[in-house]
Amino acid sequence: MITQEAGAFHFSGPLTFATVNEGLRLSSELFSQKGPWELDFGAVAEVDSAAVTLLLEWTRQATQHGCELRILNLPDNLKCLLKVYGLEELLPAL
Repeated sequence: MITQEAGAFHFSGPLTFATVNEGLRLSSELFSQKGPWELDFGAVAEVDSAAVTLLLEWTRQATQHGCELRILNLPDNLKCLLKVYGLEELLPAL
């Protein structure tokens, strides 16, 4: 589930292939306004490589639209995936 509140998106539950499309649908809304935007993953319980893809896509879109993006509270299992794929340095503020 994704909720929006004053420039921040809060994620809860699983962020997997089955749920990531909701995040992609929010992309146009997210980047239609200048940031800074915060993506808070503090309540995410389960991830797979789709979560990595979503983070990379949002980082690309933020750069393209000149938006500042802050990524907060990444779960350890998502940090591990980013490390395995060698992508830690591509994402802002980890």
